[in-house]
Amino acid sequence: MAELNRDMFVIKGKDAKRMESISRPSLSFWQDAWRRLKKNRSAIAGLIIIVLYAVLAIFAPMFSKFSFSEMDIEAIHSLPTSVHWLGCDSTGRDQWVRIWMGARVSLSIGLISAVVNMCVGAVIGGLCGYYGGKLDMIVMRIVDILYGIPSLIITILVMMVIGQGGVMPLIIALCIVGWIGTCRFVRGEVYRLKEQDFVMAAKVLGVPDFPIIIRHIIPNIMGMLITNLCMAIPGAIFQEAFLSYIGLGIKPPNCSWGILAKEGIQYLRTYPHEVIIPAFFICTTMLALNLLGNGLRDVVDPRLRGTD
Repeated sequence: MAELNRDMFVIKGKDAKRMESISRPSLSFWQDAWRRLKKNRSAIAGLIIIVLYAVLAIFAPMFSKFSFSEMDIEAIHSLPTSVHWLGCDSTGRDQWVRIWMGARVSLSIGLISAVVNMCVGAVIGGLCGYYGGKLDMIVMRIVDILYGIPSLIITILVMMVIGQGGVMPLIIALCIVGWIGTCRFVRGEVYRLKEQDFVMAAKVLGVPDFPIIIRHIIPNIMGMLITNLCMAIPGAIFQEAFLSYIGLGIKPPNCSWGILAKEGIQYLRTYPHEVIIPAFFICTTMLALNLLGNGLRDVVDPRLRGTD
């Protein structure tokens, strides 16, 4: 058995330079969020689908040899072919062009209404959560009353009052009650954050309320707002499609995915592709947005982050 002696060992000691060096580059909040998001395959797949649909909605009708309303009498109810990639409808109009023209309307309405609802809800909820008092009590009672009524019923009533057939009336109808969920969420977050030490320290130092809200409150809820926005867009797209389907939304000759589904359902038994195609794009868009929203929720919420 070999004997151990001091010469067989090397004393490493402490390498202060190596211990104090930065092992990996410093990342901002959004850089770290993007790094984490790239590891979520389902969220990236949803992002790719959304970007693809948006690009096709912008450019596909521009580079098609068929116009939005051009009719091919010989191709009425035709199946997808090399000429008409998604077939034709009951009047011979090219479904490929109409799908992406409808995508412009559906995606625009979903995005605009969701952004407006986010901004309105964030402002009202932020004021109620930060200042509280009578303002909070009055606004929250109004919100509770509206929250108890199904939003779709209110939207239908608003559409019947302000008019039908246009994009702007539909956006207004979707925004009447769409801000309520964001308002409740933001109020709770602001109410929690205003009691944190960094906000109390700013108040002690004499920082006015507005800079506190802009510099300290909003950055801490921005990630949640973006996640909430991604989750709200599919709901707005579905409501637009449903209202158009029942005749309270976009009116022909304009089209949206809801209009295309409404026109195609009449020929479900004989030409099912005319309703399956717009339904496919509605479903995949909502799925992609929900996958992206779930991924964003995981990367912006510290409680749901991994240990990597």
